[in-house]
Amino acid sequence: FTVVLDAGHGGSDTGAQRSYSDLGLVQEKNVTLGIVLKLGRMLEKSKDFKVIYTRKVDEYPSLTSRTDLANRSKADLFVSVHVNSSRSSSSTAQGTETFVQGPNQNKTNLDVAKAENDVIFLDEKDKENFASYNPSSPESLIALKIQQSKYLQASLTIGGLVEENFVKKDKRLSRGVKQENLHVLRMNAMPSILIETGFVNNYDDARYISSEDGQQSIA
Repeated sequence: FTVVLDAGHGGSDTGAQRSYSDLGLVQEKNVTLGIVLKLGRMLEKSKDFKVIYTRKVDEYPSLTSRTDLANRSKADLFVSVHVNSSRSSSSTAQGTETFVQGPNQNKTNLDVAKAENDVIFLDEKDKENFASYNPSSPESLIALKIQQSKYLQASLTIGGLVEENFVKKDKRLSRGVKQENLHVLRMNAMPSILIETGFVNNYDDARYISSEDGQQSIA
């Protein structure tokens, strides 16, 4: 069973970040890499899993290269790990949420999608592949429905299991499984999920996701 683990952001793309007097600078790119490496080590203990990483160091792979790697590897599952951030500088919003590919007009979800999709402008190939894409055009919606019929149910199932584990095993607050139009999931020919592991601008979440113990528990 081939799993592609994608540590969101990386390199010059720090992702969401927040500085605290006692925690220092908490950066999404470092948190996601820490969690993914721990998760990979756990999976690699079983011969049933083949683990492929989109990155294992602090570098920025384009969204296109992440997707191409997953498709070329004929992966069974794509898991992208991220860190959330709300608009206010210090947030009461906290907890985990898992996204699968799909149309959704919920404003809060659209904020997440915008933040995650903005990275297309960092890479020329990504700009070429994604920038002209209009998620609300009839063609896009038809293509999305065809794609969803194949992978949506499996993605929703694994997303539900992830969020259930966060609540039962990790005692976290789950914000649920949601559908949104996310570029890093859109081109994948396999079930795919994007996990937001906590809010960087919520102190309790930031302390948890940036700690070794917290990352291990999340993994």
